[in-house]
Amino acid sequence: MRRATYLLPIIVILAAIGLSSIYIVDEREKGLVLQFGRVVAVKEEPGLAFKIPLIQEVVRYDDRILSRDIDPLEVTPLDDRRLVVDAFARYRIVDVNQFRQAVGAGGIAFAEDRLDSILRAETREVLGSVSSNDILSSDRAALMLRIRNSAIAEASALGVEIIDVRLKRTDLPTENLDATFERMRAEREREATDERARGNEAAQRVRAQADRTVVELVSDSERQAEIIRGEADARRNAIFAEAFGADPEFFEFYRSLTAYERALKGENSTMVMSPDSEFFNYLRSDQGSRSVEGD
Repeated sequence: MRRATYLLPIIVILAAIGLSSIYIVDEREKGLVLQFGRVVAVKEEPGLAFKIPLIQEVVRYDDRILSRDIDPLEVTPLDDRRLVVDAFARYRIVDVNQFRQAVGAGGIAFAEDRLDSILRAETREVLGSVSSNDILSSDRAALMLRIRNSAIAEASALGVEIIDVRLKRTDLPTENLDATFERMRAEREREATDERARGNEAAQRVRAQADRTVVELVSDSERQAEIIRGEADARRNAIFAEAFGADPEFFEFYRSLTAYERALKGENSTMVMSPDSEFFNYLRSDQGSRSVEGD
């Protein structure tokens, strides 16, 4: 009984020591075994591993692709048009041993501060070498690649690989927005005025051409109408002449009737003429001439 009393604590202590000598590395992590602050082993493969209890400790680092948002920074392109740039980067720890030596006990937080400094400096340098139009155009993809490539060498000293750099947003500083909007509005108004002037000029040309076309069409139509009327009058005269030649007496009678109709129009028309006037040749009776009153 006394032996069991002594063995039980010993077994518990040995079990605790045994368990503390075992550690597990997740597939999403990489591990470093430290002994008195010095790296003695690197565990990059996931699984079960051993260490010396109480003397050695395990530090784990994320092996996944990490994202880091960069605080908005102000850049000045070649055209001195200041811009506020908001960017982020994706990176990965590729050498945990070098990473530990570079950042020490500061870990990820210290490394990200260093990455911020590197990325901000490279962003200012790259974007400061081009115009603001290049930054705001589709060429920004090439600029992001330049920032990434420039930052890779410095980030490698931390044991970190920068995978990608992206510009999320590019804006004007708040104090410059009103002036910029006014300038844009003035430019658009000038363009609108130019467009209206060109439109009015084009409209005047179209109206002048239309008026000229109308005059030409009307003149040509009147000319053709006169020609047609002249041909019709000639045809009519020819018909009259042909009819007169066929029966002169009947034609003379027809013309006299037409003259009567025209002369005696109205509800109360009176005509006084000499009885022997030729105008009444077809109105005389066999008993003699008389004055004629017609309605």
